[in-house]
Amino acid sequence: MAGAARRLIEEFWRIQDDGDYRRLVPLFAEDAVLEDPVFGTFRGRTAIADFMARMVEEMRTRGVHFTAEEIQGDERVAWARWTMHGPAGPRPGVGIYLVENGRLVYYRDYLDPPRRSAPGS
Repeated sequence: MAGAARRLIEEFWRIQDDGDYRRLVPLFAEDAVLEDPVFGTFRGRTAIADFMARMVEEMRTRGVHFTAEEIQGDERVAWARWTMHGPAGPRPGVGIYLVENGRLVYYRDYLDPPRRSAPGS
């Protein structure tokens, strides 16, 4: 049976699928921390809201979207294996989430480096 953290992250991905990252902000606690491998660390809901607004434009401009491949979790911790789809092809990643009192308090993404051609190819 899915715990509270898993259910919250499933909702997170349903919201993210429409591309309006600003709608994710209410899922975060006031003092949440979000660590993104490309854009850096954001502390507090206000900073996260600014980042999410930027993500709407960045992803649209870059032609990027994400799909969740698998989501698992319990009452407090969840993770999602996801794929970033863009002009350079798909890149896998993982999100780690910590939930307290029904809100995200910590979120960190890990993204595989871009694929490189083998030497001489």
